[in-house]
Amino acid sequence: MGVSLLGTKIGMTRTFTSDGASVPVTVLRLGPCVVTQIRDSEKDGYSAVQIGFGEVKARNSSIPLIGHDAKAGSSPRRHHREFRVSPEEAAKFTLGQELTVKDFEGATYVDVIGTSKGKGFQGVMKRYHFKGMFASHGTERKHRSPGSIGGLCSNRGYGGGLKKGKRMAGRMGDERVTVRSLDVVRIDAENGLMLVKGAVPGANRGVVMVRGAVRLNRSKARKLGGKK
Repeated sequence: MGVSLLGTKIGMTRTFTSDGASVPVTVLRLGPCVVTQIRDSEKDGYSAVQIGFGEVKARNSSIPLIGHDAKAGSSPRRHHREFRVSPEEAAKFTLGQELTVKDFEGATYVDVIGTSKGKGFQGVMKRYHFKGMFASHGTERKHRSPGSIGGLCSNRGYGGGLKKGKRMAGRMGDERVTVRSLDVVRIDAENGLMLVKGAVPGANRGVVMVRGAVRLNRSKARKLGGKK
C-alpha cells in the first residue's frame, strides 16, 4: 500500500499549467510524522505502521501516550494513525523514523481522508435533497416536511416500526470522508507542502490523512498503463 502521512489542510488556491490553463488546487501541509509503533502479524494479527503527528506539551497528553511515544524516541504526539502494509514493507520501517512529504515524490494520484464540516441538525430538504410538500393552497406550514413515513415501514421479522435507514431529519456532516484519486499537481518538499487538484473534505486547519491511491478509474489507470 505504501506510505501514508498525516497533515493539515491549508486552503484552496489555483495554479496555472504551461499552456495557461487554471487548475483549482488544495494546499496540504504534510508531516513530519514519526513512526511510533510497528504492528507484527505474529504478535498483533496484522501488519501495520503507526505514525504520530503534531507535537503536544506533556501536560496536555497522558502518561500512557507519553510512554508509548517515548519508546520510539519521540516527544509526545497529538495524533496517531495506522496504515496497513505487507510484512515485507513493514520491515523497511524503524521506530522513530521520520516521514515527510518527500516520501510521496513520484506519486501521481493520492487518496485524501478527512472529516467533513459539521452542519448540525438539518431537515430532509437540506440533508437528502427532498423536494418538500406542494407550494400551493392547502399546504399550511408544512412546505419543508418529509411527508408520510409510514408506508412500507416495517422490517421483515421485526414487527412494526420504521424501516432501518429511513431518510429523516438528523445530524448532518462531521463524518469521515475519503476522496479518491486526486491528481498530485506539485510537491514542495522544502516547505512540506503538497498541491492536489480539486477539493478536500473538512475545514481549513483540519487534520487529513494522505495515502497512495488505492483504486483508479479506467481513464486514470489507462494513463499510467495500469499502474498507480
